[in-house]
Amino acid sequence: MSAPMLKKMHLNGYEIVQVNSGPWRVCTRDDRLASFGSREQALAYAAALPGYRPRTSLHSNDVE
Repeated sequence: MSAPMLKKMHLNGYEIVQVNSGPWRVCTRDDRLASFGSREQALAYAAALPGYRPRTSLHSNDVE
């Protein structure tokens, strides 16, 4: 049995991931945004998106 192969990159706050020669996926921590047949297409898509920053909590821990 072979081990899964993972290729992972970061661009503009997005992750570009490929597992076992499958499609390249552009993801955030919580969502998969798109899938592509080539690494170049996935990188171009991620580069065209606005920079990603995770949302901060709207709830304050200082409330009593």
